[in-house]
Amino acid sequence: MTTRRNFLKTICYAAAGAAVGARPFEAGAKAFPAAKSPDKVKVAYIGIGNRGEQVIADFARTGMVEVVALCDVDMGAPHTVNAINRYPHAKQYRDFRKMFDEIGGQFEAVVIATPDHSHFPISMLAMSEGKHVYVEKPLARTFLEAELLMEAARKRPHLATQVGNQGHSEANYFQFKAWQDAGIIKDVTAVTAHMNNPRRWHGWDAKIRQMPSGQQLPPDMAWDVWLGAAQWHDYNKDYHQGQWRCWYDFGMGCLGDWGAHILDTVHEFLELGLPYEVSMLYANGHNEFFYPFSSTILFRFPQRKGMPPVDVTWYDGLDNLPPLPRGYGHSEYNADVPATNQGDTPKATLNPGKIIYSKDLIFKGGSHGSTLSIIPEDKARDMADKLPEVPSSPSNHFENFLLGCMGKEKTRSPFEINGVLSQVFSIGVIAQRLNTRLYFDPRTKQITNNAFANAMLAGVPPRKGWEQYYTL
Repeated sequence: MTTRRNFLKTICYAAAGAAVGARPFEAGAKAFPAAKSPDKVKVAYIGIGNRGEQVIADFARTGMVEVVALCDVDMGAPHTVNAINRYPHAKQYRDFRKMFDEIGGQFEAVVIATPDHSHFPISMLAMSEGKHVYVEKPLARTFLEAELLMEAARKRPHLATQVGNQGHSEANYFQFKAWQDAGIIKDVTAVTAHMNNPRRWHGWDAKIRQMPSGQQLPPDMAWDVWLGAAQWHDYNKDYHQGQWRCWYDFGMGCLGDWGAHILDTVHEFLELGLPYEVSMLYANGHNEFFYPFSSTILFRFPQRKGMPPVDVTWYDGLDNLPPLPRGYGHSEYNADVPATNQGDTPKATLNPGKIIYSKDLIFKGGSHGSTLSIIPEDKARDMADKLPEVPSSPSNHFENFLLGCMGKEKTRSPFEINGVLSQVFSIGVIAQRLNTRLYFDPRTKQITNNAFANAMLAGVPPRKGWEQYYTL
């Protein structure tokens, strides 16, 4: 168990890296040109079951991939069989490091759909080897990991990077920008973001005193690789098959899972950057190990480029619906939300989405690519003839990445953009974990009122044998 005392004893390595702005790679790293084939990108998939299987299918529909390799710590387990059957001639690996060692010269890009805690080492190795990288959101689990990934991407502008928040290539992305350019969205002062559907950990015992005990490891599973840089935990089924999302040690909870699909356009186009204060306003079921049953988190962002300060309030949990403005109407369900191995996201009293408050208008929106509407209806009617034409997306999110690999488009959710949002969520998770208020200095990138929380920006030092991904 990671207690405050032993955490602070072991944090020195990682905290020092954060403080000095550690350089992950030297300037002499290998460059990699645009995709060699004019119409296909040679890809290795890492994480091929559950969500990985869905991502593989999405890329297959583009007709723009040549699949070289499949990698999964559970290779051959039932949830990996569909991907294996789809590409029976692709080379198979359980350890991504071995795959890079043996056939790294045979593929141009990697697609990563692994648990949150393993995004960082795989992405860092891939970029160091000159590979384009697509990784599911959130980009990283800790503030430092996101910082290092952004820095590595900035040093390699010839590499395409994309984070899997698909709404960045759908209608809301283009609508938000068009409405902002036309002066429809302006002077935003507050945003409510809400995700009040059931989560995996709802109903667990919040009075637990330790992580789950070890169980029999499934045959042929590469558990050491699954753990990656995380501290050692014996295998338990409640860490695997998506259950990792529940635990602070492995996942990012509801905020990291859904925040990128709800707040991505707000964060990017309002240029929110990093907050100066993050406060846990409400917690139901708070404990040291897994995420609360319900959370209300306030993120406060300063004035920027003439835009007013913005308060973003996050609500999750079945008992924690946000206040709704007059004329909100009914809650539309976004049918474009991808299914998961947890099953389809069930319709709730209030479906996932956001409410954007500006000086003159209120906007209602859903998750992913759902478009905004103006509320109440009488105000929407008044504004109807003032709304600009919204351009269509030239490519979906998967095509956009592949075209980025080919040098034909810029990716819409590169590490340099999405990484800052990932950092916002990592500060939010620290506030959740400690159930407290944090003051953050966006200039020095330090938490100023809580030394323990500040050390958590870097996280627990990597497990022995995984340090090199932080210091390559």
